[in-house]
Amino acid sequence: MSDLNVMKKMNVMGDVELKGIETLNETLGISGALKFLMLLHREPTDYVEISRRLYQKQSIDEIFTRAKRPR
Repeated sequence: MSDLNVMKKMNVMGDVELKGIETLNETLGISGALKFLMLLHREPTDYVEISRRLYQKQSIDEIFTRAKRPR
């Protein structure tokens, strides 16, 4: 497999992982999603980077509005 194909595959995998984390966050809330991920992954995870990617296209108002919604 060429380096380009490996890089494309890694990027798609990153998108799939991000969508999964977004779904966990929407379903379980932030703390529930993090607890779930910690149970699954026994290796170190960069949750700061995950949060940056998760919220990068949202305004602060959108984040606060979602945080205030009743669960």
